[in-house]
Amino acid sequence: MGGIPVEIVEIRTKTGVYGEIYQVLCKVLEGPDAGRVILRNVKGPVKKGMILMLLETEREAKEIKAR
Repeated sequence: MGGIPVEIVEIRTKTGVYGEIYQVLCKVLEGPDAGRVILRNVKGPVKKGMILMLLETEREAKEIKAR
């Protein structure tokens, strides 16, 4: 069982207790959801244009709103 490749289109915001989690917009490159843009939380250093491998693309993160 492999992952589904997604490309980071935009980095939205940092979140988490120490700012180690990024909210990113990802474009799905393959599979049944190809072309769909989803919001996901990613841990670690990321840059626009990076390719990530996700186990599933159905789940989407909730957008963080400023208080």
